[in-house]
Amino acid sequence: MPSITAVPAEPGTAALRRLPVREEYRFRDRTTLTNGADDSMTVQYGRFQLHMERLGLGRRAMLLRLADEWLDDDAVQHLVAAVEGENRILRAQVLLRRLVTHAWLRRRLSAGSRPLLEIDPQGLGASVLPPPSRHRPGVRYRMSRLARLDADGEALSALSPAHAVAVGCLDPRVAGLLAVAAAQGCDLDRAAAVLGASTAVAGRVVDELLSAGIIEEPGVSTAPGVFWSPAELEVHHRSRVGRHSLPVGGTYRFQDRLAAEPLRRTFPDAPVTDLPEPDLDAVAAAEPALTDVIRARRSIRAHDDAHPIGLDRLAEFLYRVQATRPAGEHDGVEVGHRPYPGGGGLYELEIYPLVLSCQGLSPGLYHYDGTAHQLRALAPPGPLAERMAGYARAAAAMAGPPQVLLVITARVGRLMWKYEGIGYPMILKHCGVLTELMYLVATAMGLAPCALGSGDSAAFAELSGVDPLAEPAVADFALGSVLAEGGLRP
Repeated sequence: MPSITAVPAEPGTAALRRLPVREEYRFRDRTTLTNGADDSMTVQYGRFQLHMERLGLGRRAMLLRLADEWLDDDAVQHLVAAVEGENRILRAQVLLRRLVTHAWLRRRLSAGSRPLLEIDPQGLGASVLPPPSRHRPGVRYRMSRLARLDADGEALSALSPAHAVAVGCLDPRVAGLLAVAAAQGCDLDRAAAVLGASTAVAGRVVDELLSAGIIEEPGVSTAPGVFWSPAELEVHHRSRVGRHSLPVGGTYRFQDRLAAEPLRRTFPDAPVTDLPEPDLDAVAAAEPALTDVIRARRSIRAHDDAHPIGLDRLAEFLYRVQATRPAGEHDGVEVGHRPYPGGGGLYELEIYPLVLSCQGLSPGLYHYDGTAHQLRALAPPGPLAERMAGYARAAAAMAGPPQVLLVITARVGRLMWKYEGIGYPMILKHCGVLTELMYLVATAMGLAPCALGSGDSAAFAELSGVDPLAEPAVADFALGSVLAEGGLRP
């Protein structure tokens, strides 16, 4: 039976009424039910499927009703008793609790006919739902710094990426309670006043918000949770399965909506510089073993500006890290091959050298075409280039600007046309793979490499004219000649 708690009447009524607190259940949106043979039924939600056999008429009726409307425990008992008899009620209640425990059902908390909250699990499985929390008298709870609020249809929805539960604020006063908790903190008496309800009802609301991680007790945010920002934690959880039920992986969600981008990134109207192609056989014969290169790898922050890197050396470096060979088409999209691995062979990363000092090449911003082994001039030097170089110098803790700043971008459409949920994390992983390859090649060539923690994306977008939503800058790498003897090949 549902729990019963007395609450005061709505403000303005002439008399107080006792309103029951009801907990109701319903299948999550976009859940489908299919009847099978021998009283079986299959429930489908996205990539998840639950098959149940020998259900009997009462439990099948309950499941079908849960797909269309909200039911509380009383409604379930009456339904099962009417179609199958009272002796089948317990089985239906056990199934209902299992569906709640494994997060197949949403829950709604109401005070009488007044809906308050809707609790919507984000994942599926017994380990998804957070353990229930209970409020403590006298504690002034505050809004969690990880929680966020979204406009979800006609109601405000609250969600903490640390928990796999969203809470819909069906009553505007619940949203008001969150505002008070964010600004001043809120104890149980204050919560009851804001909600216009008894402390018993307010306690139920506070408990649900605590369990979902929307509010928390001050001072409980300690390591490791304190290190996460909401955005970083949300991206992490979205890209991994287990805490949500959203699609993940190669879903090709845009296959029927948008044409796939080609493998080669082109700037057809930009001036071209053809680059000499290195003899990799001669390179392999002259260079040290991989183990020696790995041992010698380090960040070098001093460049020999009296003898800057030459065009032939830059060309060899770019070829060895980004040479692109087309490999046909797969599932409607061009794929290729590069010296480093890339998800699905899509190779969304591009390299834009910002040249400040290079023998045989004018300063300015270029794009490296790994398919044709060419540089395309995009912009001359100027204030934006100086701004980018200045940030790079500070980020790398260098005495002066790098001779060449390699800006790495990601053509997000190349990757996200196929992959869902993991697109941006895959881009960052690819950046790590490419960065390590750059270090090894630069070390083997006797150049000075240094990866940067960040870069001026806004200045790059303005200087290059590249749309930062279509192709954002995601990594940066400083390259130049070695100031003194250092490295494995002069």
